[in-house]
Amino acid sequence: MGAARLLPNLTLCVQLLILCCQTQGENHPSPNFNQYVRDQGAMTDQLSRRQIREYQLYSRTSGKHVQVTGRRISATAEDGNKFAKLIVETDTFGSRVRIKGAESEKYICMNKRGKLIGKPSGKSKDCVFTEIVLENNYTAFQNARHEGWFMAFTRQGRPRQASRSRQNQREAHFIKRLYQGQLPFPNHAERQKQFEFVGSAPTRRTKRTRRPQPVT
Repeated sequence: MGAARLLPNLTLCVQLLILCCQTQGENHPSPNFNQYVRDQGAMTDQLSRRQIREYQLYSRTSGKHVQVTGRRISATAEDGNKFAKLIVETDTFGSRVRIKGAESEKYICMNKRGKLIGKPSGKSKDCVFTEIVLENNYTAFQNARHEGWFMAFTRQGRPRQASRSRQNQREAHFIKRLYQGQLPFPNHAERQKQFEFVGSAPTRRTKRTRRPQPVT
């Protein structure tokens, strides 16, 4: 009799537990991780360690590399030019970066008119760019302050007005290339000297092996 009385109460408890779980699920929906990543990617990360990379940016239109010569930004540098060496610093855990010329120590920034200029400090938002890897394996750089404005250059290597640039245009397409720079040897003669073979006097064994064998 006691077990028969407990069975309805146990069933009621199970039903109440299921109802509470369903109600809690309705009040607290599952988190949207995509929105979380977008929100965090738009914020400057002050805690994580900065990741620093060095490379060149090859412009698809000019056929040259982006260079930072003080306040002037252009895409007319040859491969290995000292002004074409760029230091790229991460701004968030996502794909936002700051780009600085290694030689001039000026950051690539974009003013309110959409013109690329070099600044000594890259802390402002107009000096932050979002790397966008395209389907054709090129990379585009969208300014973080001015959404829809991209770093772009003409065929002559001059900066194009960002308000007229689009992600799918050739002027905004770049390829990351390792910086080559000068050879590790000061001149060609010293470079060859490093690879010269050191000669040695022949030993008795080598003399015996060098003697012509009689023809049988």
